[in-house]
Amino acid sequence: MPECPASESCEEAIPADRAAVLADLRARIRGLEGLGGEGARVLPFGLPDFDGAFPAGGLPLGCLHEVAGEEPGAGTAFAAYLLARLASAAAPALWVVRGRDLHAAGLAAYGLTPDRLIAVRATRDTDALWAMEEALRCKRLSAVLGEVGGVDLTASRRLQLAAESSGVTGILLQDASRNANRRSAASAAVTRWRIAPAPSWTAEPGVGDPRWRAELERCRGGRPGLWLLEWRDGALVPAQAPERAVSTPASASTPVRRPAPAGGHGPSWAEVA
Repeated sequence: MPECPASESCEEAIPADRAAVLADLRARIRGLEGLGGEGARVLPFGLPDFDGAFPAGGLPLGCLHEVAGEEPGAGTAFAAYLLARLASAAAPALWVVRGRDLHAAGLAAYGLTPDRLIAVRATRDTDALWAMEEALRCKRLSAVLGEVGGVDLTASRRLQLAAESSGVTGILLQDASRNANRRSAASAAVTRWRIAPAPSWTAEPGVGDPRWRAELERCRGGRPGLWLLEWRDGALVPAQAPERAVSTPASASTPVRRPAPAGGHGPSWAEVA
């Protein structure tokens, strides 16, 4: 072992602040796991219990996430909320659609307005994955969402690497009811979500605010969790039901796909042949 220079003390070569050393090690590990190192970007939800499940206090950005909806409207609504938090006019989000179109008014209800959204239509999983990977490499975008079926480890790894290279956040939107093996399937996604509709409530007859049962099944470097969330007054908040509540199906208040309104008010479109 080389001796310490005469002008330096061997004690000075040993870091005194153990907390700083541990923080540096955690940052390096996050970098190796695709979560970013020092200065990594995260999306905080503003809910202490929710944000505490993530290693850096918020949803990691610049990586891949999986969102599976037990009912299509619930998964679409949660995904729209995430994109709305990330997208801007200067850096829009891109949505790879497998169906005919998106319900622009339904997405706008969760903050995702057409001026911040580009839609690409793909008819096959292979086309959707290709479009996602290419879009994730574009640094002019804030996020890329793709509606896909089953994705193997190789495909998810390619998407994760593309997201890491550009800093663009990727979201795989899946139908949990059509993919029974999704929970046990290997994936490179940093987080894995399962979103289900929950009964809403209102003090008077009518349809209450949308509610979701959000389960974080997997979080690399964090911890799984389960929360009952509500979309109220344009914000995501913990759901708190009064003792006497009138329950209505949450699926009635989640967005569904219908033809976008005429007059150029829908999202911008491109099509993958």
